[in-house]
Amino acid sequence: MERKPLVLVIEDEKEIARFIELELGAEGYSTDVAYDGVTGLSKFREVAPDLVVLDLMLPVLDGLEVARRIRKTSNTPIIILTAKDGIQDKVEGLDSGADDYLIKPFSIEELLARVRAHLRRVNPAVTGEVRVADLVMNLDGREIFRGGRRVELSAKEFELLELLARNPGKVFSRFEVEEKVWPEYTGGSNVVDVYIGYLRRKLEEGGERRLIHTVRGVGYVLREE
Repeated sequence: MERKPLVLVIEDEKEIARFIELELGAEGYSTDVAYDGVTGLSKFREVAPDLVVLDLMLPVLDGLEVARRIRKTSNTPIIILTAKDGIQDKVEGLDSGADDYLIKPFSIEELLARVRAHLRRVNPAVTGEVRVADLVMNLDGREIFRGGRRVELSAKEFELLELLARNPGKVFSRFEVEEKVWPEYTGGSNVVDVYIGYLRRKLEEGGERRLIHTVRGVGYVLREE
């Protein structure tokens, strides 16, 4: 079954959050909701959404800071949804790392159209392709290219790379990787480390820069440095 794109809604007005959640669900998206900035950041790291709908005037941690922190580690699209309609507010919102800015009161049809547009641009569930730096994964054809060079991977190597590339900037523990790629294993093996080694050799065979990095004591992450 094809995975539904996941949208995280960070909005402190619960009626608005519920309305957006229901409309997104009716359009076929999976959703998660947070009502303050700190919880929103925590959920972002936990669920790795495909897109974020973000209010600016949030309790605990405001939306601008949430956007800045997300953008430090991820290129996930962020649509700001706010009552702040000044030009300077919009400039600050976009400069914080947001990709779009929609003012309340808003048209749900317009919000859904913007969600679709941003997901078409970056979401593998929509485009069938994942791009990180010079790495291109064709998910439909199961083809991998690094800087135009074709890379041949085994089925498990492809599955492992897809997990990391779908979530650039997200650090996965060895347990998380094993649970998702080798669910038949019960732990205690070094299969993750071995396959990370295989991937690095194949992805860097042409002298390319490293994309899969070790986070000591935690696990692995795919990101451009």
